[in-house]
Amino acid sequence: MLNPKVQDALNAQINMELSAFYTYLSMSAYFTSENLLGIAAWMRHHADEEMVHAMKIYDFIHQRRGQVRLTALDGPKTSWSSAVEAVEDALHHEEKVTASIDRLVDLARQERDHASDSFLQWFVDEQVEEEAVVDEILQQLKRVADFPAGLFMLDRDLAAHGGEEEEAEAAE
Repeated sequence: MLNPKVQDALNAQINMELSAFYTYLSMSAYFTSENLLGIAAWMRHHADEEMVHAMKIYDFIHQRRGQVRLTALDGPKTSWSSAVEAVEDALHHEEKVTASIDRLVDLARQERDHASDSFLQWFVDEQVEEEAVVDEILQQLKRVADFPAGLFMLDRDLAAHGGEEEEAEAAE
């Protein structure tokens, strides 16, 4: 049976992952409206990954005979002043998720919930990757911020690779 304190924290994490889904989907819509379809596709793919994360936790709670409790989500931000600002927001969001996962691991260990601790290790590793990937895109955007042809090339590159590398890593 799932520890009640851990169950409550996992339910909060489901909402955080669903909020991340909503945020990345909003970013995808923004980039689509800016005709940066490669970045939009990457954001859409990333939104899908966040939904997968939420469902992993959802399934784990049920597997441990716990109860999932979903709550309302706040609407995400819908516009940004630049591509750089949007991806900076994405990185800050990933850092927030990482901090939440770290607190979950701490709680699972404090409560001696070894099954949850083991389960959460996948998320610890995933967040290292998530932050690195978003930061890499941010650094590339910063390099080309004042060079429209560079933004075009980065957008085209993300369209060509949209999630393929992440999917290959996830399959390993």
